[in-house]
Amino acid sequence: MKKAKTPVAARIRRHRRLRHKVSGIPQRPRLAVFRSLTHIYVQVIDDGSGRTLAAASDLEADLRSQCDGKRKTEVAELVGEVIARKAAEKGIKAVVFDRGGAKYHGRVKALAEAARKGGLSF
Repeated sequence: MKKAKTPVAARIRRHRRLRHKVSGIPQRPRLAVFRSLTHIYVQVIDDGSGRTLAAASDLEADLRSQCDGKRKTEVAELVGEVIARKAAEKGIKAVVFDRGGAKYHGRVKALAEAARKGGLSF
């Protein structure tokens, strides 16, 4: 029987292909974005040691109150600003962007541009 090619499976295939090229090192960790239907999550990861250095999402308590009544792209911008601030606190200025198999469009693009405006370079 032939397996159905779902959009989720396609995203996972794209992410695997992307991860062959993108890897985070201590000097330039990976900024990994995961976009679900309702939420957006972002982590700064050192792939050498396998550790998450900073993380942010729209589910955090301090962001929840700011997210009320906003569109998803506006919420993604807030998350991008928060991750840039958290990374700066840890001394991280440059990252490698990992879009997680999603198109660089909409919420992913809004998060990336907000992180750049917050001081991260990639």
